[in-house]
Amino acid sequence: MDVRNCKTCGRLFNYLGGPNICEACRADIEKKFQNTKEYIRENPRASIQEISDANEVTTNQIRQWIREERLQFADDSPVGIECEICGATIRTGKYCENCKNKTADALSKSIEKPQAPPPPVQKPKKENKMRFI
Repeated sequence: MDVRNCKTCGRLFNYLGGPNICEACRADIEKKFQNTKEYIRENPRASIQEISDANEVTTNQIRQWIREERLQFADDSPVGIECEICGATIRTGKYCENCKNKTADALSKSIEKPQAPPPPVQKPKKENKMRFI
């Protein structure tokens, strides 16, 4: 049994994995997420700071939800985060489509099965012929 202190409220809890927070704090964060999601639906042109202020959530928490692909914004929204590889502005996730494709191609090339070498060229056999003296 792994017992830890919640990093949010300081209470002891039985740690099972994931973030280092207790179930009560996890439920509170999930409630804030649902409220934030509803606020974004009602106010699609709001900035990250406006969303943060209206829902009592940190901007870092909003960015984390965007990186986890739990929040997604329309193309005309002012909200955007940077791709972790090239720095392009994206609306959700960690990587832009271009970087995703490059990474997928590199991975597929690295795990391709090597092609079998061509069969060796056989030299014509010299037949054992009977010789007469």
